[in-house]
Amino acid sequence: MQLETYISDLLYRYECVTIPEFGAFLTKSVSATINADTNTFHAPKKVLSFNEQIQQNDGLLAHYIADVEKIPFEVANKKIAKRVRLIKSYLTEGETLTFKNIGDIVLNNEGKILFEPTYHLNYLTDAFGLSQFSSNEVAREVYKKDVQKIEKVVPIAITPEKREAKSYLKYAAVALIALTLGGFGASKFYVNQVETQNQLAQEEATKQLDTKIQQATFNLNPLPAVTLNVTKQTGNYHIIAGAFRVEENCDKIIKELRADGFKARKIGVNKYGLHQVVYASYEDRLEASKALRDIKKSHNSNAWMLVQQLD
Repeated sequence: MQLETYISDLLYRYECVTIPEFGAFLTKSVSATINADTNTFHAPKKVLSFNEQIQQNDGLLAHYIADVEKIPFEVANKKIAKRVRLIKSYLTEGETLTFKNIGDIVLNNEGKILFEPTYHLNYLTDAFGLSQFSSNEVAREVYKKDVQKIEKVVPIAITPEKREAKSYLKYAAVALIALTLGGFGASKFYVNQVETQNQLAQEEATKQLDTKIQQATFNLNPLPAVTLNVTKQTGNYHIIAGAFRVEENCDKIIKELRADGFKARKIGVNKYGLHQVVYASYEDRLEASKALRDIKKSHNSNAWMLVQQLD
């Protein structure tokens, strides 16, 4: 039994997933961050941790396994207990266990569990389609050239030596004296140049952000399409295919998915202003879970389930 697959599914919707008699995986949402040294934007996400003190069986994992595998709840509990015994034996022998898309677990010298999370998946569903990206630093050398042009038309004696010594004081002095002596036109030209450069830089950053989001929102694996017996397009369980800032891109993806046999459609805009496209919607959670596994296996490994009542 691939226990980590079921745990990974539940981490999208719950903040705590407990493995009875072993421990619990916990999630905590963190805001987006920016690395000033590398000019890298990191999307908001869920940070994973592990607490071996939480071992009481809350039934969440067993109920989910029972629903997916169509087995009794008691049988699911026995399968989990068997897997836990095997995991503990591996750890006792000094092995490092890797839970796919979750992290690595190993015992330290004191017999305590150490957990090192991996972030191959972002379990924060509100941030679906967002990924980290880097933006080039905006060059300011153009402003120096603009000021040098102003100095040619303003009657002020400034030598190249002084310019190199304290350039930032010189720029302020040029602007102040230019206004005082009636050089308002030259000063206004400088201000307009600065504002123009700022606007261009902002537009370029926005363009890069939009491009990165579009590149990250949909990554179809070119494998044969899976055939699903989908009869209804209502329900609260939605298999998400992608999210797009430009609505026209939704129509293109929907056309491609329908050509592959899916009953794709748009279900509205999320809190980040992205238009969401689904493979299909279901009224039965078990049916939706099976469809999600089939799609992730043969069509799109980044697909996920959104549980939401639509207006």
